[in-house]
Amino acid sequence: MIDIEVLHRVAETLAARKKADPDSSYVSSLYQKGTDAICKKVAEEAAETIMAAKDKDMLHLVWEVTDLWFHSMVLLAHYGLSVDDVLAEFRRREGVSGIDEKKSRTATGTNA
Repeated sequence: MIDIEVLHRVAETLAARKKADPDSSYVSSLYQKGTDAICKKVAEEAAETIMAAKDKDMLHLVWEVTDLWFHSMVLLAHYGLSVDDVLAEFRRREGVSGIDEKKSRTATGTNA
């Protein structure tokens, strides 16, 4: 079983970095640059994840997914959300057909 607590520890570190000196903390510098910079990093890591998958480089794929998750967690924290919010959504969706879940979001006006 994967240690989900590692995600909680990373989330705690991300929260602590909000108050850190941007000159000494990469995460703090991202927070200071704002939403556009954080979103740019998420997009960059998503593209690198896709490239690693297309290259069938499994170790590189794991590294890039880790970077993608990390920067996604920075984005969540930027908006006051956490890994627990994502886990709650996974729990809500568990056992629901992807087609049905997508239809429910379209019906409520949430087209994500």
